Amino acid sequence: MLNIGIVGCGYWGPNLIRNFRALSDCTMKIVCDQNAERLQYIQSLYPDVNITNDFNVLLKDPTLDAIGIATPVRMHHEMGMASIEAGKHTFIEKPMAQSAAQCRQLILAAKAKNVKLMVGHTFTYSTPVRKIKEIYQSGELGEIQYISCRRLNLGLFQKDINVTWDLAPHDISIIIKVLDDSPISVNCQGKAHIDPLIEDVTNMTLNFNNGGFAIIQSSWLDPNKVREITFVGTKKMLVYDDVEPNEKIKIYDKRVEKPPHYDTFAEFQYSYHYGDMHAPYLKQVEPLRAECSHFIECIRMDMESETSGTDGLKVVEILEAASRSLKDGGKAVLIRDLD
Repeated sequence: MLNIGIVGCGYWGPNLIRNFRALSDCTMKIVCDQNAERLQYIQSLYPDVNITNDFNVLLKDPTLDAIGIATPVRMHHEMGMASIEAGKHTFIEKPMAQSAAQCRQLILAAKAKNVKLMVGHTFTYSTPVRKIKEIYQSGELGEIQYISCRRLNLGLFQKDINVTWDLAPHDISIIIKVLDDSPISVNCQGKAHIDPLIEDVTNMTLNFNNGGFAIIQSSWLDPNKVREITFVGTKKMLVYDDVEPNEKIKIYDKRVEKPPHYDTFAEFQYSYHYGDMHAPYLKQVEPLRAECSHFIECIRMDMESETSGTDGLKVVEILEAASRSLKDGGKAVLIRDLD
């Protein structure tokens, strides 16, 4: 039986605590936070879970096998390194760290200590995303022409990262997972309306080597919660709406077709194909439960995680490129030219 500790029980930490506690092959042993009120709240929910405001208690506990880090992003690297150096398997919420350099340090440290390092890209464990990948790989959509992502809501405003770093990791990790490919460059523009130093609305474009591209719109200033990704293929189109309670995936038999040949411009006519729409059945599974279970499985079976430190690095490299583009008026930034 593996013993788990969680540091950070603000917004997301309690979800990790709930899911790890529900697993049969691990024990949710201890929770750490600086906020005494939050600690008391957690203990009122789970009286059998120990609490502390001292992170060193987790690091020095020889019975603790793994630590989950759900603190503000500015603390991910320092706490992650401390956890790894203490010989603990380490789970870090997204984004993995504040820079690609920090991510690489975490990866190297985990390798040297022979511990598992996993990043919380929760949506890649969701049934809809796994189904979309299956549909895409089957060839049903054809070649992806472009992807459009909208992740919008009113808040929650962050103090140490902008809206791109807060919301876009979800969409970036989904795109990489589905396409099994990473972009080569990024364009990003945005505005800061509430805090002059932190952009709360951004629009990012990911450019791929094959000519494809994806648009990611992120906002903390929208009246409605939107979680939508559209995949436009040469054969069919797919819409993933995570806010939709039942039919989260809808596949549209729609496309634009060019004439195979024509002799004059007058003969050139686009044809529009309109077919049926269908929504595939999806088994309802909480993505975070699947993610936590996978972390435990990776430790027990000595497996590489589906969202390892390397995957976390890829996302942070893209975010860094987006930040540089944002400061440079939206110019394209090559991802591999950051170091």
